[in-house]
Amino acid sequence: MVQVDTTVPHSARMYDYVLGGKDNYLADREAAEEALKVWPGLWTSMRVNRAVMRRMAHWLTAEAGIRQFLDVGTGIPTSPNLHEVVQETAPESRVVYVDNDPIVLVHARALLSSSPEGRTSYVEADMRKPDALFSTPELCDTLDLSQPVAVTVIAMLQFVEDAAGLIEKLTAPLAPGSYLAITAATADLAKGSTALAEVYNRRGVPMYLRSREELTALFADRCDLVEPGVVPMQHWHPVDGEEPVGVEETNMFAGVGRLR
Repeated sequence: MVQVDTTVPHSARMYDYVLGGKDNYLADREAAEEALKVWPGLWTSMRVNRAVMRRMAHWLTAEAGIRQFLDVGTGIPTSPNLHEVVQETAPESRVVYVDNDPIVLVHARALLSSSPEGRTSYVEADMRKPDALFSTPELCDTLDLSQPVAVTVIAMLQFVEDAAGLIEKLTAPLAPGSYLAITAATADLAKGSTALAEVYNRRGVPMYLRSREELTALFADRCDLVEPGVVPMQHWHPVDGEEPVGVEETNMFAGVGRLR
């Protein structure tokens, strides 16, 4: 039976509430409402984050030719999910989702609705313990680590104190030619970012804001950055037809790198 502590807010359920989902509890809603009060742009930033995730997934499939994906910190499903994006372009793609929120586990069946040609798996694991993650049967049976894999860490690094250590462990088992895609919160863009982080911290959800230089450094030792580098999310390979969003309206950078 899935056990959920409904008295403590969780970042994934706060995200779900802000985006209009129903898989959240009073503690999540109260924390999210306080966050929105200090920075109303949170809704816009979350929406832009979902859009850049889809653009990254499409680019990795269509332009980089990647057919294997490891999505770390999946969150509560919001269609289109990563596997839907990549399998639309390459139906044979294989995707492993990873999260430690019991609510995501409840929805794992939706994440496993793969195309007939491809495969999706779900691993309930703590992303801060990558050694255990890479030894799970679900991952080992789905991904061939001797071939390139794209690791996507979308809107998760702000909840990790040792981001460099995590990225090192997540990329160490990967073959050269693999990719790392991240989005992460910063205080460099929106003026309300620091106040937002204070709300998260006060509510028991530690948030670590990082500069563009700090995020670029996560790629430096292991990756060649894909153009245009680490940029505000809306500037990463924008597509025609998307609503223009000002830099000050979001609080996250995005970047993709190719492992050497």
